[in-house]
Amino acid sequence: MSVGLKFRYAQRKDVSLILRFIKELAVYEKMLDEVIADEIMLEEWIFDRQKAEVIFAVVDGKEVGFALFFHNFSTFLGRAGLYLEDLFVLPEYRGKGYGKAILKKLAEIAVERKCGRLEWSCLDWNKPSIDFYLSLDAEPMSDWTVYRLTGDRLKKLAQ
Repeated sequence: MSVGLKFRYAQRKDVSLILRFIKELAVYEKMLDEVIADEIMLEEWIFDRQKAEVIFAVVDGKEVGFALFFHNFSTFLGRAGLYLEDLFVLPEYRGKGYGKAILKKLAEIAVERKCGRLEWSCLDWNKPSIDFYLSLDAEPMSDWTVYRLTGDRLKKLAQ
C-alpha cells in the first residue's frame, strides 16, 4: 500500500465532495454534460436509501481518490458481488499506486463480505485504465454487451 494512505467511508457531510469527484470523473470521461446528479439526489440514494457506498483514499488528510460501489447479485454463483460504478484518482496523485490501492481495498471488502466477484465497466477508448486493469489480472468480459434503458425509453417500457 502507498505510504501514508488511509481509507474512510463517506459520511453524509461528504455529499458535496462525492459530487465533486463524480464531476471530475465525468470531465475525464468527456461526459460532464450527462451528469444530472446533485447533492440532494446523492444524499437520498447513498445515505437515506443506502443503495451505494463510497470510500475515499486519503493522504495527509486530503481525499485524493474515491470509489462508489454497490452490491449486485450473481444467480450462477448464488451470492452477492460488488459492482464498482466509479473509481477516480485526482490527476496529480496518479501513478503513485493509489488506484491500485483502492481496488485492493474493494477486493478486501468483497472477500470480507463473502462476495463472489468484483466487477466494473470501462470505456473502450480508455487505454490507460484498460492497461491498468489488465496489469491487475482483471479479465475483460468480451462476450458481454451492456444494454441500458434511461429517461423516456425507460418510462415507455414501464407503461
